[in-house]
Amino acid sequence: MERNMAPNIQLEQYAETIPKHNQIRRFKDISYDEFATSWTEEPFILTECIQNWPVCSKWTADSLLKSFADVEFRAEAVDWTFSRYSDYMSNNRDESPLYLFDKNFAEKMGIQVGEDPGASYWKPPCFGPDLFEVLGAERPAHRWLIVGPKRSGSTFHKDPNGTSAWNAVVQGAKYWIMFPPTAQVPGVYVSQDSSEVTSPLSIAEWLLTFHQEARQMAGCIEGVCHAGEILHVPSGWWHLVVNLESGIALTQNFIPKSPNLRLLSEALAFLRDKPDQVSGFDCDVTEPFALFEERLRAHDPEMLEKALELADRAGGRKRKWDAVVEAGEEQSGGSGGFSFGFGGDEEGIA
Repeated sequence: MERNMAPNIQLEQYAETIPKHNQIRRFKDISYDEFATSWTEEPFILTECIQNWPVCSKWTADSLLKSFADVEFRAEAVDWTFSRYSDYMSNNRDESPLYLFDKNFAEKMGIQVGEDPGASYWKPPCFGPDLFEVLGAERPAHRWLIVGPKRSGSTFHKDPNGTSAWNAVVQGAKYWIMFPPTAQVPGVYVSQDSSEVTSPLSIAEWLLTFHQEARQMAGCIEGVCHAGEILHVPSGWWHLVVNLESGIALTQNFIPKSPNLRLLSEALAFLRDKPDQVSGFDCDVTEPFALFEERLRAHDPEMLEKALELADRAGGRKRKWDAVVEAGEEQSGGSGGFSFGFGGDEEGIA
């Protein structure tokens, strides 16, 4: 199954000799307070955070094959049994191998996720509350099993719905190269409304063509996440990921709770202002923003209002009350008096 040419580019070389100022920060572990106050908007790798997950001692490609050979998983655009995908992993010569990336793996494998006894793994405590949890069963797809051979991975992208993510390597090693949200990544083209991200190159071709230039750009950071380690991907950060060897990983998207509320405001703005780009919700959730706003208001109305204010300021929008006050001041010559007038909302009023 030869999907691309030039399968002889050695990708390991691009993960070597990372400049010191480019290296992703590494810690043994951090507390939630440290994360919430200092690290919600910065990538980092934790080296001693997930070793007590049962999957870290039990899961290998061989053990998954033994237990789930006949279970079908999604590998990009196809559904294959794990037995078939395992054969493909062992024998493919593709430049860009198919990547198993399944959101329903827990149900298919019959495993528990969470703090209950018998759980296979759980959310690392350092990331604290996940504000998307207020949606309960109606939250969008947010966790995935990732399995892939050497050379497989993901081209440059941002995580969905304005969320952050963590990515835990159970087996193997992954090379990451990342850029801040506002960076213009070489070789990556974004449509004016940000709805389409395209790169005409495979991972290997991008590394061959642009890696040297990208490594010298301000804000570029790189690192290798090894088995038993977990990487934090802040909301909006561009990232390309490639497996340096065959491996297994677990990833989960979330909205962190932080004193500055900026990441919550960005998720709210994404759901509100880019409804055509919202993804992962079941088809019966027709208004994701309205649902999330309603649940957050019941959970913490003050936090919601502050986050919406931040979202409006960042987008140049005015809240209804501010617009009414300004309109009243204009009508009164700026003397401080105003009159209420609620017709239709004016353009730009949230």
